[in-house]
Amino acid sequence: METQLTVRLPRELAEQLNQASKRLRRSRSEVIRTALEAFLAEEVPERPIERVRDLLGQIESGLPDLGQHHREYLLQRLRNGR
Repeated sequence: METQLTVRLPRELAEQLNQASKRLRRSRSEVIRTALEAFLAEEVPERPIERVRDLLGQIESGLPDLGQHHREYLLQRLRNGR
């Protein structure tokens, strides 16, 4: 291994890690590496700002009253998921 990392865990999470390590017959480090690889391999969830980025700073939004009703448009886009 090239890099060492120290992580502080809540007691409950550390106990869960110990139990998983024993059950899987793997070192705690290996369990953590496997979990981290799985987490990083998943698609990163879209942040709410990404849903409305095209509404921000646009001169030609196609919405004639965007300046007056921007909050309503933003909330509507967040509720509809696009």
